[in-house]
Amino acid sequence: MRPIYLLLLLLSAISYGQNQLNIPATIETSTIDLTLQEGATQFYSGVSTNTMGANGALLGPTLIMTKGDNVNITVNNQLTDTTTIHWHGMHVAPENDGGPHSIILPGETWNPQFTVMDKAGLNWYHPHLHMQTDRHVSKGIAGLIIVRDAEESGLNLPSTYGVDEFPIVMQTKGFDASGQILVHTELDTSAMVNGTVDAFTDFPAQVIRLRVLNGSSQRVMEFGFSDNRPFSLIGTDGGLLSAPLTNTRYRMAPGQRADILVDLTTSLGQNFQLMSYASELPNAIYGASQPGMGAGATSSLVGYTSNPLNGADYQLLDINVTSPTVGPVLVIPSTLASFTPIAEASANITRSLTFTSAGAMGDLEGPFLINGSSFDMETINYNIPLDNIEIWSITNQTPIAHPFHIHDIQFFILDINGNPPPPELQGYNDVILVPGGMGNIRFIAKFDDFANDTIPFMYHCHMLTHEDMGMMGQFLVTDPSASLEEDNLNVFKLYPNPTNGDNFKIEFSESEEREITVQDGQGRVVKNTSTSLDQFNLDLSGLANGVYTITVIANGNHTSKRIIKQ
Repeated sequence: MRPIYLLLLLLSAISYGQNQLNIPATIETSTIDLTLQEGATQFYSGVSTNTMGANGALLGPTLIMTKGDNVNITVNNQLTDTTTIHWHGMHVAPENDGGPHSIILPGETWNPQFTVMDKAGLNWYHPHLHMQTDRHVSKGIAGLIIVRDAEESGLNLPSTYGVDEFPIVMQTKGFDASGQILVHTELDTSAMVNGTVDAFTDFPAQVIRLRVLNGSSQRVMEFGFSDNRPFSLIGTDGGLLSAPLTNTRYRMAPGQRADILVDLTTSLGQNFQLMSYASELPNAIYGASQPGMGAGATSSLVGYTSNPLNGADYQLLDINVTSPTVGPVLVIPSTLASFTPIAEASANITRSLTFTSAGAMGDLEGPFLINGSSFDMETINYNIPLDNIEIWSITNQTPIAHPFHIHDIQFFILDINGNPPPPELQGYNDVILVPGGMGNIRFIAKFDDFANDTIPFMYHCHMLTHEDMGMMGQFLVTDPSASLEEDNLNVFKLYPNPTNGDNFKIEFSESEEREITVQDGQGRVVKNTSTSLDQFNLDLSGLANGVYTITVIANGNHTSKRIIKQ
């Protein structure tokens, strides 16, 4: 066996004793200070592992917000690395979103400020630096965001954090021969909750609430309990469902969240375990016995077949049921939140995305591509008009399922492989597991509230190894009405806007010599010409789709306007 695998077996042996489940602290004020720092954590007795965290050596505090709050966040980067922090699931402007363009250099701070517009739900924060996301998340930087609202507060749900409402951050990690965290590894043999290996905890004999995140880099979890006790799913990524759904299993891809109620009112003194039932995962999902479809599909993932978690059932948390608290919640409500899914007929456009591999057919190693391209920081893949309602149709031609995540919005799933989504996927989502082997999903969303013609939002695979290797794209949400403002009308007009580039006109109020410069979204000059005509045809047909700035210089004066080429 390889030395790393021997060490992993050794770590499992020395961790025979159980560890009290860590419950991250909370920040419940509108002014939030997060310090990203390096430290050391003992996942296993006697083994010191270098880690990263927010306000501590590992993970970060749970941020508790209320819809309508005006939050002011200061992120102080005390790492030796450049990084970012993304508010996964939050509906915020792109300049506050924390994608790979919003870098925080070592020793510097970032200060996003926004009004919480989200419905009650569970989101999370994590780094999002291109090619370094997996490293920073695997090393430990991640934290939950709980959003509350008035609708939720009227439902008598468990909501006392750490008493009847518990954070459950499920992760797996791999360790090298010196006990340090491996990045981009198929040997993630250590399962943990809230950064605790071999965790145990006490839950009171009443209705409890679990705020669950699959924070793993790659692994899909099949959530369930060892005695097959039922639980009520009350919310998915973006908020509460309309009514509880009774399940014994819930499949969670990396980045997905679940809001779960468990009725322990008659379970006093019982012991059971939170499990991941990977033996029940179908092939072509990372974590199943066979991660891909087709002969030899596992051969390209070095170490995958040596990982004892793949295709097996494994324990995440040992649970003892103890006495109820004062004033416990004893009943699960029959109805939850109200919302109306977006009608398919209201869509303005359907966009088609295709996942392929840059390697040989059937390759599981990647890199994987979206529409034949790898991520480029300088390329805007889509320009989306503000308030557009869009259907995105995603076809996965690779042999492995990919969890697709989009920033900015929550979406409603229309169908999976042509079939309506199951009830547990009919609420708000921002991550969807796209089946391998020509699987297809379609979702619908509205891109409202926020527009910015220079800072993009991301969409990507949430298997962080795939994301880091370039399985990501970006889009601008732009306001066409803003580009048609009639300020400086006495200087020039542009039409049509948006334009396909043919028959694009610039009209001036008078004739005089002018210089015309066209710049792309990164400020690069892509066309330069001059004219003395009062109406001038400017050929933009050779330019890529995107947002451009046209600057007119006359008598030393500069006037600029934006156009959309699509």
